[in-house]
Amino acid sequence: MGKGYSVEEIREKLILILDDSVSGMSGVEISEKIGINRITMSKYLKVFAVEGLLRQKNIGNVTLWFLEPGQESFNFPDDYFKISPRYLEYLVKGTEDQIYSLIRNCLHSGGTVNRLVLEVIFPSIDHVQNLYDDGKIGASEQNLLMTTISKSLQIFNQLQVVSDPKKNIIVMASDAQSRLYSEAASAVYHSDGWKVSHLGDMSSAINVLFDLDFQKLIGKIWKQKPGILVIVIFSKTDEGLNFFADSINPIKEKFGKHMKLILYGKVSKKTKINSDLTSEKIGDILQWSQTVSQNLK
Repeated sequence: MGKGYSVEEIREKLILILDDSVSGMSGVEISEKIGINRITMSKYLKVFAVEGLLRQKNIGNVTLWFLEPGQESFNFPDDYFKISPRYLEYLVKGTEDQIYSLIRNCLHSGGTVNRLVLEVIFPSIDHVQNLYDDGKIGASEQNLLMTTISKSLQIFNQLQVVSDPKKNIIVMASDAQSRLYSEAASAVYHSDGWKVSHLGDMSSAINVLFDLDFQKLIGKIWKQKPGILVIVIFSKTDEGLNFFADSINPIKEKFGKHMKLILYGKVSKKTKINSDLTSEKIGDILQWSQTVSQNLK
C-alpha cells in the first residue's frame, strides 16, 4: 500500500481533497495528491464507490470522481460522543438523507456497529418514546421517526458479514413498542457474526398454538443443531415475558443445554420467570451471548 496508508487514512484523505472539488478529480490526480500508484488507487476508488462514499462521471475517456453529498470523516473512538446528539438533531429537525449519511460516514471512518447501536440508536429510540409520552409529538410523527430509525438499522444489516453456523439466534418482540429494540439488537448480532432470525413483533402470535408453531420454526432454522441457539425476547410488560418464557422453556428442555433463553425487560420483584438471563441492559445481553458462544464446547 502506498506510503503504508491504512484504508481509513486513504478514505480520510479522499474526503479532504474532494470536499472542495466542484468539478471532480480524475483517478490520476487523486493518486498523485495522495501518493499512491494509479492502479492501486483505482481499486480503492471502485471499492469506495460501492460503499457509497464516491460517485463517478465519465466525460469522454476520462472518469471524474466526486464525493457523495454529506460525506464527513470521524476519528474513532474519540468522536463517538459527537454522534448521538447529531443523530438526534437530524432525526427530529433534519432530513433522512442527513441521518443515513451520518451512519455511513461513521462506518466509513471505522465506527463499530456495536457502539453505534448502543450509544446512538438505543438512546434515540428512548428519546422518541419520551417525546410521545410527554405529548410533544403525536402518533403519526412518532411512527415516522421510528421508521427512520429502522431504515438506519438496515444500513448495518447490509454490511457483508460472514456468519458463524455455530452462533444461531432468534430475536423477537412481544409487543409493538419493543419491535425497534429487537431490530437494533439484531443488527449488532448480525455484525458480530451471528446467524440471525429476527421475527419482529410477535404479539399476534400469542395464542395456545404458539409453542407448536415455534418448535416447527426451530426445526427449520436449527435443523442439524450446530453450536448454540439463543432466543432473545424483548417486552415492555411482565405478561409478554411470562407468555413467551412459559411457551419456550418446555421446548428448551427438549432441545437440551445448547438452547438458551434471554429476556429483555423490566420484571417486577414479585414476578418469577425462568430464563438463562433477564436484564434491562442491552450491553449485558450482548456480552452474555458472546461469552456463552465462546465457551461452547
